[in-house]
Amino acid sequence: MGVVKRSEVYWVKLDPTLGSEIRKTRPCLVVSPNDMNSKTPRVIIAPLTSKGSNAGCRPIVDFNNQVSKILLDQIRSVDKTRLQQKIGSISLSVWQPTLLEMFK
Repeated sequence: MGVVKRSEVYWVKLDPTLGSEIRKTRPCLVVSPNDMNSKTPRVIIAPLTSKGSNAGCRPIVDFNNQVSKILLDQIRSVDKTRLQQKIGSISLSVWQPTLLEMFK
């Protein structure tokens, strides 16, 4: 796999999981900074879903012609071997303000 960049979206194998963690292979947004992505074997991701409530911390985006939510309440670090195919990107301006607000 080439260099993984912030704001790119990949299919990611999230299983195995526990409890209420989001499951399956699903699209995930890379939220970790490029410097980290180039120097470690892990990336920080936020899963996308077309279901569920907004919960105030889930920016709504139109991704690949489908209304989806970025699950910033489900961010996690994953090994890059969980990343499968790159399927697009989402502008930083769409999701970063909400993420910053969560960690004030």
